[in-house]
Amino acid sequence: MPWSRILSGIVAITAALAVTVLGGWYFTVGFSVLVYLGQREYFDLVRAKGIVPASKTTLFVSQVLLVLATMSAYLHNPGLADGVLPIAGTLICFYPIFLPKLSTIAGMASSVLGLFYAGYLPSYWIRLRLLDSTEINDLPLGGYWPDSLFNSWPLTASSLQELPQGLTVTLLAFFCIWAADIGAYTVGRLIGKTRLSDISPKKTVEGAMFGILGSMSVAIAGAWGLGWPFWGLSGAILGLLIGVTSILGDLTESMMKRDAGVKDSGQLIPGHGGILDRADSYVFTAPLVYFYVTLLLPLLKVLS
Repeated sequence: MPWSRILSGIVAITAALAVTVLGGWYFTVGFSVLVYLGQREYFDLVRAKGIVPASKTTLFVSQVLLVLATMSAYLHNPGLADGVLPIAGTLICFYPIFLPKLSTIAGMASSVLGLFYAGYLPSYWIRLRLLDSTEINDLPLGGYWPDSLFNSWPLTASSLQELPQGLTVTLLAFFCIWAADIGAYTVGRLIGKTRLSDISPKKTVEGAMFGILGSMSVAIAGAWGLGWPFWGLSGAILGLLIGVTSILGDLTESMMKRDAGVKDSGQLIPGHGGILDRADSYVFTAPLVYFYVTLLLPLLKVLS
């Protein structure tokens, strides 16, 4: 593996962990930059097909969506962020009417997809990180520094459970995605023989299975450490959801790149390609994890 790929990966992971731990507006600002860059790459793929999207409008309303997702957490009003989606979609559809050049259905559809795929779905990472975190902050701009995490080594289940739910669940989801990616890549290269999909010829069934098992193993360990009810079952379900969805998200982005006729979505990250090439596994997982911990996990606690 090239050193540029290793070093850029270390820098990216370090930065991601830093803003995730800090939370608050630090996480929102860092995440907004990623969404902006990822959406630009998405629109580059769209333009490669000869389609003219409403990119500027979509980029703007997506940033507004991320800000309101943060504000809705502090105001305890999730509907504030959800209400932006239909309004933003309406603006995107109305915008081409006032252009001198006649727009197309493909342009409007690709713009709305850009809002949903690269704006609305990723906003659930902000909602997830800020779960139970808005009252627990000791830094400006809603930031949080977990002294208990750094002052109690080795870590124990009790010290983990003292952390905000949003922080622990977000980190757990990240670790599951990393386990799925590493498991699929490693096993696929070593023993993978059965092609998973024609969309991405290098991905194998064997790699995907081990990736999902890796995600489930990490999730089960995390569920035990966080004291979840029925931790074996609840962790396995979460790991399965993340593992399968991360693979499907990867294939979805590969399908868009294949349709656009490009190898990578961009060249921003040395050795890795673009933002979408690294974040494709995260797009669809965020809403599933968010609703899992806000809807299903409380139900399991009642049953226990």
